[in-house]
Order: sequence, then C-alpha cells, then structure tokens
Amino acid sequence: MQLDGELRLTAEEVLADYRLAHQSRIASLIATREAHTGRATFAICGDGKEVAELAMAKAFRDGDVRAGYYRDQTFMFATGMLDIPQFFAQLYGHADTEAEPASGGRQMPNHFATRFLDEEGRFKPLIAGKHSTSDMSPTGGQMARLLGLAYASKLYRNEPGLKDRGGDFSFKGDEVAFGTIGNAGTSEGVFFEAVNAAGVLQVPMAISVWDDGYGISVPNDYQTTKSSISAAMRGFEWDGKTGTGLDIYVVRGWDYPTLCRTYLRAIERVRAQHIPAMFHIVEMTQPQGHSASGSHERYKPKARLQWEWEFDPIRRMRAWIIEEGLASAEALDDLEADDRKLVQGHRRDAWTSYTQPILKEQGAVLALLEDLTRELGDSRLTPVIEEVRHPERIHRRVVYRAAFNALAATSEHRGPARQRLEEFLVRYRRENDRRYNSHLYSESEESPLLIKERKPLYSKTSEVMDGRMILQRCFDHNLKKDARIFVVGEDVGKLGDVNLVFEGLNEKYGELRVTDTGLREATILGQGIGASLRGLRPIVDIQYLDYLIWALQVLSDDLATLHHRTAGGQKAPVIIRTKGHRLEGIWHTGSPMAMILHSCRGVYLAVPRDMTRAAGLYNTLLQGDNPAIVVEVLSGYRDKEKVPDNIGSFTVPLGVPEILRPGEDVTVVTYGECCHVALQAAEQLENLGIDVEIIDVQTLSPFDIKGSIVGSLQKTNAAVFLDEDVPGGASAFMMQHVLEEQGGWQYLDAAPKTLSAKENRSPYGIDGGYFSKPQVEDVVMTCYSIVSERQPELLPPIFPPQ
Repeated sequence: MQLDGELRLTAEEVLADYRLAHQSRIASLIATREAHTGRATFAICGDGKEVAELAMAKAFRDGDVRAGYYRDQTFMFATGMLDIPQFFAQLYGHADTEAEPASGGRQMPNHFATRFLDEEGRFKPLIAGKHSTSDMSPTGGQMARLLGLAYASKLYRNEPGLKDRGGDFSFKGDEVAFGTIGNAGTSEGVFFEAVNAAGVLQVPMAISVWDDGYGISVPNDYQTTKSSISAAMRGFEWDGKTGTGLDIYVVRGWDYPTLCRTYLRAIERVRAQHIPAMFHIVEMTQPQGHSASGSHERYKPKARLQWEWEFDPIRRMRAWIIEEGLASAEALDDLEADDRKLVQGHRRDAWTSYTQPILKEQGAVLALLEDLTRELGDSRLTPVIEEVRHPERIHRRVVYRAAFNALAATSEHRGPARQRLEEFLVRYRRENDRRYNSHLYSESEESPLLIKERKPLYSKTSEVMDGRMILQRCFDHNLKKDARIFVVGEDVGKLGDVNLVFEGLNEKYGELRVTDTGLREATILGQGIGASLRGLRPIVDIQYLDYLIWALQVLSDDLATLHHRTAGGQKAPVIIRTKGHRLEGIWHTGSPMAMILHSCRGVYLAVPRDMTRAAGLYNTLLQGDNPAIVVEVLSGYRDKEKVPDNIGSFTVPLGVPEILRPGEDVTVVTYGECCHVALQAAEQLENLGIDVEIIDVQTLSPFDIKGSIVGSLQKTNAAVFLDEDVPGGASAFMMQHVLEEQGGWQYLDAAPKTLSAKENRSPYGIDGGYFSKPQVEDVVMTCYSIVSERQPELLPPIFPPQ
C-alpha cells in the first residue's frame, strides 16, 4: 500500500510488523510473569511502545547507532540487534555473552547493547552493521553519550584528516545517532543540556520521547512545563536564518502509517543535512505499569486505564489492518496464536540454556559431597547435600555455599575427597570472579598498562620553558600525528585554554580539532564518550577539577561502568583533562581524589607532579584504550621545566611510582603538588638529622602495580601518606594499598600517619590556603615526631603536639 508519495508498505511488510509487535508484547507479559514466579528477579519491559518503535526501526540503517531507554525491545527486535531468546537470556541473567551479548548477565532486563569489540577487545567495523550503545538505568543518562555519537558523524563528514580514517566507523558522516527517553526523563538537566548542544552543533541526533503520560506514578502535570515537552521546547525549533536548532515532530504512538511516514522522511533530513530532530510520540500506553515491582492501578484513574485499553497501539494497529483489508480478524487470530507458541518456545529454550550449565555445576559439587561423605563415614553433610539436590532456586551461589559449608563442617578432617572439594571451591570462585567481575579495565593488547616506558631525552640544546609549553608541544605533536585526536572544552579554542596550554592550536588545526564549547560539563564529557565509541580519540577539558562534579553522574554511571557492564563488549577510551590542587578559593583548589576513586573505578586516574610528567602520561594514554582522568597541577603552568627532545613520544608508565629522593628514616608517599611540598620539607628535615625518602605514586589508579612502595618501608620502617584530599580520602586509599595489600604493616616500627587537608574546602587567599592544606611545616613536624618517638634520646621533641 502507498502511504504518501513514494513511501510504500506491502501487506506482507505490515503483517510482519504486526506480528513482531505482538510477539514483543507476549514477551513483555511473560517476562512480568517470570518475575512474579521468582524465575527472574525483576522485569521492566517495552509494552505500549511497540508501534512507534517499528516505525523508527524503518529509518535505522547500517552504521547508525542507538543510545536508548529501557523500553526499546521492539526496536531492537525490528532492527535485528536483539532476538527473543536473547531477551529472555537477559531476563534470567545468563552469564554467557553468546546467549546474552548485551552484558553477559550483568545488566537488568531491557538494558540493551551490541558488541562493538571482537574477542581481543578491538573495534569491529561498525559501519557494516547496526549498533546499540549500552543502556543505563539513570533516566536521561544516555543523553550525554548520544550527543557524542552524533558529533562523531559531524567530524567524519567535515574534518579533512578523517576522510581516510573513518572506513570502519563512518561513510561520509551519514550515520544518525538515535536516542530514546521517557517523557519524565526529559525533566533531567542533562536532557536540556544535550538538546541545546545538539542545536548549537548541528549534529545528526534523532531523539524520540516516548510519552505515556507518567513517570512511574507522577503525571506530566508535575513533570513538564505546559505538560508537554514539545510545547516547552518550541524555542529550540530549527531556524533557517541562524542555521541552529532542531526539528520537532509530534505524532500519536498508535498511528502506524503516520509514524512510518514521519520517521522515514524526517530521518532523511537529519542524515543529509545534520539537522537534529526530536520526535514527541504522544498518546502512548504502559499496559503493565512501570515494572514488575508495582501496579499502575494504584495511581491511574479508571478513565485513564480505560483509555489505555482502547488506545493500546497493538489493538489500534490490528483494527487498522482489518479496516484496510490487509488481513481478516480470523487470519490475525491464527497468527497471534502461532506467535504465542513461538514466544513460549523461545522462553523455554532460554530457561534451559540458562539452567543447564548451573545444573551441571550442581551435579559436580554433589558428587564431591557424596565422595566426602563416604570418606567421613557419617551423615553430617546430609543437610548440605539435600540443599543441593532440592534447591529453592537454581543459582551458582547454592553451589558455592554448599562447598563452603561442607569444608567448614569438616575442618578437622584431612583426606583426598576433602582436598578435591577444596580445589573445586578455589576453581569455582575464580571462574565466577571472571564471570561477573571482569573487564572493569581494558584487558586487550591495547591496554595502556602494556605501553612501554620511554624516558624523556634531553640534550645541550633542550629549551627551558613554562610548564604550559611542555603540554602545548605535546598536544601539538599528537594532533599532528593522529587525525582521530580532537580536544573539546570551555575556552580551549580561540583563547587556547585559561592557562594558554592550547595557544595557537585552534588556528593551526581548525575548529573541529581544538573546539570551544558552552558551559556544559556533562555533555562535554558526553561528546568524548560517544565519539570514542565510534573510533575517535577525544580529549575533553574540564576547566577545573571542582567542576568535574557537574559531569560526575555521566562519568560514574556511564563511562566508568561501560567496559564492565558490557562484559568487554564496548569501550570508550576518552581522556579527561582537568586541573586541580592549589590555587585560590573554594571552587579552584579542589583535590577530591577519593570522590573520583570511589565513584569512578574503571577510569584510570593520573596525578602528575609537573607538566613533563603530565605530557608523558598523555602520550601513554593516547596509545592505549582505557579511559582516564589526568589532573594537572594548577599552580605549575608558569614553573620552568626543560622540554624533552622527544616531547611527543616519551611515555610515563601507569602504576609505577618514582622515588624522588632516597632516604633511610621515613617514607613519604604522595603525588601532585604535594611532591614539591615534601621535597622542601625534606631539606629542613635533613638539617634536623632526619633522612626522608619521597615517593611520587604518579597514578592513583592503577596504584603501584608492582608493589614497589613496600620495599621502601622495609628500609625506613615508617610511613607518611601525604595529599590534599579530605581526611580519610586518597591518603587513606594509599595507606590501605601499601599496608594491607602490599603487607607493609609488618615492616613498621612506628604508627603510620596520614597527612591531608582539612575537612572544609580551602578559603580564598594565601592564609586561608596555608591553614587548610598541608604545608612544609606540617610535613616536617609529622616526620620529626615519628623519628623522635623511635629515638627520643637522639631527637628530643621540639614541636608541640599536632
């Protein structure tokens, strides 16, 4: 049938769409039932969104990429990025990426992803297929990444240096980034930030808002100005005079022909002209409510529930098919009956596939328990055996607990059967650790941990310059060497950054390589995440470390978890450049290392003491494939440093501390600006007869991967952990690593000390900073008191208690 102009749909295509929508609905109903029976722990589905997603799928091509919302199962089915067995495999938490490729059982149901990487952790040719980036539960969290996915198309289309570099990732920048979000999710700040940025940048971003009138139990009247996101966003509408903004379309979620027509035509405009678009899909329904955790009958009026029944999109599509004469009611009844059998069969197969490996493991431990029982010659393990034979639920924890409890119950026994059970427990724990906890960091041959160290080289002609020029030359060299590298951030373009680190590079490489942005930290990071997912190498600039908090949700929930939550299926090697530690004022002296360490595991954290070390770390990270944050010393841009002759190629290894000053009496472990504080203190301590060893850890994550710091403690038998974070922050983090993980406690003959900043943020002014952050005098007093306690006859106390 002809919908409009040259847009045609055959009866066969319409019926195939209807069947897919119906199968998706049956899958949703079964998933909720499985959660209620206990076979699945949770269910959240895309019922009520099926017809709009069928239409959106018709405009989705190879090379396109999705950043979506956890209601998109029908779209995933329609594009071939998901099948029904995989849907159920995720519902059950199947830990095999062959069965559940999105996450290997790590993500909740309806959190979809395709595998961007091969088994070696290298990018596949993404242009050859359709792809979905990994979903998140935080509503709106996908918006930052979505902007970057679209921005990559702009770079691939317009940056001359990428014309020969985009082969596996782009065809002339024609790829569209498809995003979806719920109507309530549009209340999040990151939604407005991303849409505003897309309108400014003019990138091929197509965002669909699935509007079913509620955000769990809260109606649109409480969510959105004018109760309509499209009405509220009219000021963002594309303006031909300015060439900025986005197209806005409003379509009813049950109107199949209009949805198909709108998506096909509108996406062609997005694709061809890089004008972003928002599709506000209204009058959608949610037949089962938000999720299996609650009933929508509790908060929806009866009139609304009746309306949702009448305007169920599948019901309306069925009526339209019959009205158009494409199929009879009887024929549709037969197809629906077949679909129910088909989906039920897929559900049974998925359950069998999920349970068979675990049942095999249960059988293995049961055999070991029975062997041990025979060896013992008594019945003490009968309760353990019965629990394995008749478990309440089929879980691996049943297997592990059985082996553990059996070993605990037979602690006095020694014999070959018990030994075999011990070996099983060790092996099983290792297997499950790999199954559920792998890929937090890169495990590929491109890991930055594998980049060989190349020391900086100097000659008689090496220049001495401001530290900022070390970085300027480093970035210049890398931008020249690799067209995939670009820099985005506030003031990095025309000004060259507030510290002039990029001075002249915008003019030299163009606005697409060194780019100014608005004040929008979350989506600056999002530009980097999305672009790096599509093969580019972004450096995103967060002007001050204190401002990283604006991007922390994106950093923590998306970037830090990405490689892990996809079980090694996706990676985003973006580098976040920022500046911190000592300057002036509450929001320009931050050093919240513990905040980053505790919320961003998965992202490496480099803390160089000067710009030469920073440059070497950038050179290392740009050759690797793990995301990282580099915190430059804010007060060091005007400090004089000698420029290495190999400025663009020398590297600083990650996780390898450097001894800045050898000593015999006390070990001071520190980083960043505190290295200079410690070195000055060491000079004073030397005059007092104390020999201090100072170690710069260089990176907090990874931290001393070879365990070298403990060697210093074996010599000095005393340790001070110095930094500018709050008490109990990064200093305690370092102490735990050295004393507990490296076993350093056993070499101490004095209590270890942490020396950090005060709990409050640093006040403005020289004196405020002096009394809020650790100073030379604090280090001198702390180290002296440690040695004095050990040798009071040689070094009597000379300072009052701290």
